[in-house]
Amino acid sequence: MPDEGHSQPPKKDSFAALRYKDFRAYIGMRFFFTFAYQMQTVVIGFYIYQLTHSTFKLGMLGLCEAIPAVGIALYGGYIADKSEKRKMLLLIYTGVFLSSLVMGVVTLSSMRQYIHADWIVPIIYVMIFCNGVARAFYGPATFTVYAHSIPKELYPNGSTWSSSSWQIASILGPAAGGLIYGFAGKFIPGISGITATFVVILFLILVSLVLVYFLKKYPPVFKPKENIWKSLAEGIHFVFKNKMMLGAMSLDLFSVFFGGVVALLPVFANEILKVGPEGLGIMRAVGSAGAVITMLAMSRFSPMNKPWRNLLIAVTGFGASIICFGLSRNFYLSLFFLFTEGAFDSVSVIIRGTIMQLLTPDEMRGRVSAVNSMFIGSSNELGDFESGTAASILGTVPAVLFGGCVTLTVVTVTYLKTKNLIPLSLEDINRRDTAV
Repeated sequence: MPDEGHSQPPKKDSFAALRYKDFRAYIGMRFFFTFAYQMQTVVIGFYIYQLTHSTFKLGMLGLCEAIPAVGIALYGGYIADKSEKRKMLLLIYTGVFLSSLVMGVVTLSSMRQYIHADWIVPIIYVMIFCNGVARAFYGPATFTVYAHSIPKELYPNGSTWSSSSWQIASILGPAAGGLIYGFAGKFIPGISGITATFVVILFLILVSLVLVYFLKKYPPVFKPKENIWKSLAEGIHFVFKNKMMLGAMSLDLFSVFFGGVVALLPVFANEILKVGPEGLGIMRAVGSAGAVITMLAMSRFSPMNKPWRNLLIAVTGFGASIICFGLSRNFYLSLFFLFTEGAFDSVSVIIRGTIMQLLTPDEMRGRVSAVNSMFIGSSNELGDFESGTAASILGTVPAVLFGGCVTLTVVTVTYLKTKNLIPLSLEDINRRDTAV
């Protein structure tokens, strides 16, 4: 069985990347952390909406996380390039565990006699802000760990499995969070749904923390010879001179920023579809279900034959699904459109992830990943803020329809400006270094 020696497995092996021990440790660590994080996101969103009934305050959750994640992302990439990655991940997971512990404590019913109700939401915002700080370092660190866990020729296969595991966790996390939140208080005397959910969240983060120890140490390959500002500028320049990489990031940024509906799902669950927290968990999970099924299919049928063409098609399908979801008033039809949204989005994730891994030199992975985080990693949270703000001004459904229409407009403009990239295969892109 291949391992750290990186001898090449059979080319047609769909499980090739999983045959490497370090990659399996990486997948497990990321899976349990994502599971916990997705649980926390769905229950905190529903909890805050129940407390405040404000779409704007719901959207503020995304802004609180996005501000530090974007603001210090480049610095996080610089630190990741020049630091040992396993130690970084241990510190990051410890910080997230502590912030989740604080949120679990302040949401306890018994704490109401010590903490005024008006302080609960601000405390949660502060903890989400701390999570955003951790994310600024988390993305660049894991990007580098992934790159060194398998041979370069297996990046497309590894990207499929990495994204699939993330999506599976994104199915189970929201579903588990919604179900525990909705049913725990009914079946476990003396404990609320939010408290039971945070017990599970904290346990899963601890599992992730333990799995970090199974990773190899990844010593830095970048030793800065100039000051930090020149090092950061080097990473930005690399991305901006690479037309394919920049285009993929920009397309994803604007489509997710305007087209995302995740922040408004508590409103749909509570007021429009009237399915409660249990239905919210299913709604959050079904998009990831569409993504996982599509990604498993892509482990056999790669979308990388003409990546730019396929990317434009996928984002078009994503925008159309958002519009159809906004128009639906039937729970099961809404689930179908969330499913197709996740399916189309997964194609974009695979294409963008493979392009980034293949075209990024080892000594710049942290900084390039940081630029990607500024474009992509926080677009969901910024999109949540945009959705909450737009819904408070336009109304929930008009805000969703507006976002879907903007997404289709962005795809159209991108198509008109990048027609020369559409016929290129991945081999063409590598040969021409995407300077097309």
